[in-house]
Amino acid sequence: MAFMVGFDLDMTLVDSRDGITFTIEKVLDELNIQVPRAEIFQTIGIPLWDAFAMWMSSEQIDPAVARYREVYKKIGIPITTVMPGARESIAAIRNAGGRVMVVSAKIVGAVQIIVDLLNLPIDVVRGDLFAEAKASALLEEGAVIYVGDHTADVRGAKAAGAASVAVATGPCTADELRLEGADVVLFDLTTFPAWLETWLARAS
Repeated sequence: MAFMVGFDLDMTLVDSRDGITFTIEKVLDELNIQVPRAEIFQTIGIPLWDAFAMWMSSEQIDPAVARYREVYKKIGIPITTVMPGARESIAAIRNAGGRVMVVSAKIVGAVQIIVDLLNLPIDVVRGDLFAEAKASALLEEGAVIYVGDHTADVRGAKAAGAASVAVATGPCTADELRLEGADVVLFDLTTFPAWLETWLARAS
């Protein structure tokens, strides 16, 4: 059965918590801005401009984003790891005849670097898309499932008419993901292969 499954990147396929928070902390420190690490973590998954807008003036945002990207390549990407169950989930899709895409709010270059660094067998990489805007890439590739950790990922899946699979591994709680309308909420990706098998059986 040929089908496409989309995944978010940060805190869905990869554990980027430390890489992102450490990088944001460094940028904020350079600007003499102090923000609790827990608050920074809550911004993972949203566009950088929206995150930095919470803590600084509009004139500071673009330079902060540029500085973040410079620093992230050096200290953030190297400490990014694969989330539990991610490789097995990708393998389950491929073994069932499916393909895999990543749709992230990250710029596509950063997404590709991480995918290559961690040797994730991804067929299509799309970046710089958030929330409902992710639907354009999902529809273009005919994705029938989209997996993410954020309420915005649920909205993106819904906008594309794809099944929304949410994992409670990021800043959003399982209850928040359910309230947003996720079709299923998993504790993490370790249970995704079993869910996929059931989903495919029902779809056949």
